Amino acid sequence: MYARVVRFTGAGSEAIEANVAAISANPEPPEGVRATRFLFLTDKANGTVVAISFHETDEDMRAADAVLNEMSPDQAMGTRESVDLAEVELDLTPA
Repeated sequence: MYARVVRFTGAGSEAIEANVAAISANPEPPEGVRATRFLFLTDKANGTVVAISFHETDEDMRAADAVLNEMSPDQAMGTRESVDLAEVELDLTPA
């Protein structure tokens, strides 16, 4: 499994809420993005969002990265500070 991890900073709390609501209302990924799961971690008090998409293959992750890098976040969502592409080495669920 592979993950694309994106960090945004400087987002307004209302923008975070609106963005999460919009994604929840239309959870299908953009065309060209083959992902198995999405996680959105938010810290509204500090204006930080971490978006993680999970992909079956490195090829799927890199194709999604190309599509998503072409998309511009709403200015209210702050600045895309970093994008990391990684292989998931360990995924634990405690018993």
